[in-house]
Amino acid sequence: MKAYKYLIIGSGMTADAAVRGIREIDPDGSIGMIGAEADMPYSRPPLSKGMWKGRPFEKIWRKTDKFNVDFHLGRRAVELDPAARRVRDDQGEEYSYEKLLLATGGTPARLPLGEGQIIYYRTLQDYQRLRGLVEQGERFLVIGAGFIGSEIAAALNMQGKQVVMVFRGAAIGDNVYPPDLSQFLGDVYRQKGVELVPTDEVASIESVGQRLKVETRGGRTFEVDGVVAGLGIRPNVELAKSAGLRVENGIVVDDHLRASAADVYAAGDVALFPHPTLNKMARIEHEDNALSMGKQAGRNMAGADEAYTHTPFFYSDLFELGYEAVGELSSKMEMVSDWQEPFQKGVIYYLTDGRVRGVLLWNVWGKVQDATDLLAEAGPFTASDLIGRITE
Repeated sequence: MKAYKYLIIGSGMTADAAVRGIREIDPDGSIGMIGAEADMPYSRPPLSKGMWKGRPFEKIWRKTDKFNVDFHLGRRAVELDPAARRVRDDQGEEYSYEKLLLATGGTPARLPLGEGQIIYYRTLQDYQRLRGLVEQGERFLVIGAGFIGSEIAAALNMQGKQVVMVFRGAAIGDNVYPPDLSQFLGDVYRQKGVELVPTDEVASIESVGQRLKVETRGGRTFEVDGVVAGLGIRPNVELAKSAGLRVENGIVVDDHLRASAADVYAAGDVALFPHPTLNKMARIEHEDNALSMGKQAGRNMAGADEAYTHTPFFYSDLFELGYEAVGELSSKMEMVSDWQEPFQKGVIYYLTDGRVRGVLLWNVWGKVQDATDLLAEAGPFTASDLIGRITE
């Protein structure tokens, strides 16, 4: 049995950040890391952003190995006994710990068809597989028009490829953006040459020689060189649930990121935590939260005893457009648009009962803190209160 002062299950950005947090306080305590992926920890956002714009491949690595960590990669933790402080992996290896972090992330949602033919885009191996197809093929189909789908469609188009997007919604990002912005974004994609197939879904996929034949429920047929899907993720809570930890839409933690068993912590995509400014439990699947929460979990494992008070932000790049955002963004909420230049630069506020719950900074940069401060204000706010409130 391998014994560690700190054991981390997961090998993503949250795990890397936790190692750094631990080492800020404890430079020598032994750290073990169990990761399902064979690769060392790497940055995930470049997979759908910078790597398609010429960012050097070697820049992706987090260099976690410089912090004296024992890596157990290509393995899955399958059994956790919090009382005995032991973990067993899928190869039968056992580990003991003094402090444990569950940074198990999430698994992409999948369709009940096209087994092995769809790239559910999330990992470095997914990027490498798609990059190989891009070097050979010319036409690609993207399923989904949310965060990942819209980024990958733009990235493939910028590689000079023909791209078809098939998605259930009426427009790109219509569950997040105001209708007029979604419509504008769709026009941008069409002008770039991306074919949009809204209010439809993939019904079947079959191999035709080296290509794939895709049919939709709406009766459309496409022959493509690759199919990529971005349908969201589901938190990997199975290990925590089987160990008797409190699990809802994620592993439930307190403001110190402690789970419901002694000396067990959770952070990143998998953690359901008390959001400091929204005053509600939240689970956030973005880079800033992974890095900030992972670091805080590591510090607390090493004895810092600090509350996680950070308000995470997130961002996206869509061709020459981009945004940063904080809080809750849903087109079902009341929305106030404050355009400095219509659809090119502006701020969109998302309100519930007169309180700002989310802010989208569309091509407005350096204002995340202003948006965060606004979330903390009780209001109530009217549209006239918000016009001109945040400008670049």
